[in-house]
Amino acid sequence: MSWEYLGYFASAFLVVSLTMTDVVKLRWFNLVGCICFTIYGLAIEALPVAITNGLLSILNIYHLYKLHIEREPTID
Repeated sequence: MSWEYLGYFASAFLVVSLTMTDVVKLRWFNLVGCICFTIYGLAIEALPVAITNGLLSILNIYHLYKLHIEREPTID
């Protein structure tokens, strides 16, 4: 497999994520793109790419968790 295709795939997910009007969808698409870029960066031994996108993945997961907690109805 050519790692270049994974880079294009990741780029496409990041671009699509920026077209989303729903923040949750934006975060999910961005997360997939960041995970793909993390793998891509590790595969081509580009640590700045892998580290940056790995950290962005963690931030996306954190914000998705916060959004999930905010949307859950409370039981009184």
